[in-house]
Amino acid sequence: MKNFRFRKANLQDSPGLAYVHVHSWRTTYEGIVSHEYLQSLSIGEREQKWVQILSGSHHTYVCELDDGKIVGFVSFGKERSGEYEGELYAIYLLEEYQGKGIGKELFGIAAAGLKKQGYNSMWIWVLKENPSKHFYYALKPALIKEEMLTIGGESHQEEGLLLELH
Repeated sequence: MKNFRFRKANLQDSPGLAYVHVHSWRTTYEGIVSHEYLQSLSIGEREQKWVQILSGSHHTYVCELDDGKIVGFVSFGKERSGEYEGELYAIYLLEEYQGKGIGKELFGIAAAGLKKQGYNSMWIWVLKENPSKHFYYALKPALIKEEMLTIGGESHQEEGLLLELH
């Protein structure tokens, strides 16, 4: 197995982050979100969003291989609605690198980062149909609320989870 390195993302990581973001959506949500919507996702548009995010203050970390290829990332910070403390904004990993402990490591980076920012809890939104949600439920979060979310013109149920950080 190749060696992995975890580090804070920088502006030059925008293309790699966009690639992981789009391809992990396509594999994770295939059969859940419409195929047409998933195919319409643009790496170029996602790259522009990552350039904006990484140009400011951010808490995004990548997992990269020895050759510099980004295979996963995590992004976190202050919870956006103001109701809770910290939030896991995104955690994505290319399908072929799942099940190797990388997701746990990225999640640990987010939890430690939120604790360092003074937060004692982490808010997580996850699609109810997401096949990877067992990853979060293994940590025994509280299911706080459920809301409907529109993706590609279709309604999907989203679960709001609250995890106490220790």
